[in-house]
This record gives sequence, structure tokens and C-alpha cells, in this order.
Amino acid sequence: MPPVKTLRDLEVILAHNPAKKDDARLAFIGILRSNWSLDDCPKNLTQARESTKGQGVIEIDPEYRAGLTGLKRGMKIWILLWFDKARRDIILQAPGHANGLRGAFALRSPVRPNPISIQAVEITTIDKASGVIGIDATDAFDGTPVVDIKPWRHGLDTPSME
Repeated sequence: MPPVKTLRDLEVILAHNPAKKDDARLAFIGILRSNWSLDDCPKNLTQARESTKGQGVIEIDPEYRAGLTGLKRGMKIWILLWFDKARRDIILQAPGHANGLRGAFALRSPVRPNPISIQAVEITTIDKASGVIGIDATDAFDGTPVVDIKPWRHGLDTPSME
């Protein structure tokens, strides 16, 4: 059960709990190992990178390890994580870092209908046989399920500045 978050003034809860809907099936491909817990976690990847304990390890389940072919140390990747401990029912939030309300889709908060995190990280080590990938940083709790990994591509993942 997600931790109970005290609502701030004017925050709005959805009429239904998205966690109770049954409209998608995900296959978690592994888990993320980190030094972070509920009581000790940075707010973002910048803070994680500044910490001496911000690195993480992705452990890929055996049946998905062939999918690591082509990845190598030094590559930038996107990891998609399922923030399974996040609350999912607050659609309008009053973030502590800003004045006024923001919609869940205008925030990087883990509190959202589908608690998917996308993190751009660098592979620091990789052992394809054991399915273990070291990454330079994460702000996710230890044991967070991994949804997917995608390569980061400069030409594709950098918006045009025109």
C-alpha cells in the first residue's frame, strides 16, 4: 500500500483509483537496486548524481537478458520504472517548490495515475550473462520494478531548437 500523503490545500483526488482499473498488462523485465528507501531518497536525478550513493544496478530477469545485446558500457539509456509505492489518485497537486496548483502531467512528481518514471542514465558496467547493468544514477527506491530499457539517441531524443 502506498504511503498516505497528506493533501495540501486545493489538491484534487480522482473519483476513481487508477490502481483498481484492469486495462493493461505489463511484464516487468527486472528490478532496480539502489541505496534509496522511503525515508532517504533524493527528489531527482541531479540530486542523486551529486550524492556519493546515487548509483544503481538494474537486474534483468533471465528470460529478457538476450534483449541486452548491443548495449555497452558508456551508452546512454532510458530506463522506464514502475514507481509501485507512489500514490496514484491525486490529479491536481500543490507542489512544495511552486505556488499554486499543477496538474499531474505538468509535474515530474511520482504521484500520477500511472506511476511510470523515465530516467536518462549512463551504463557504467554491464554483464549480459548475469543481466546486471550498473548505472550512474537513480532516484528510485531499492526494489523498484523495471518496465523497459531503450537506447538514448542524440538525433532522436533531443528536440530541435528551431
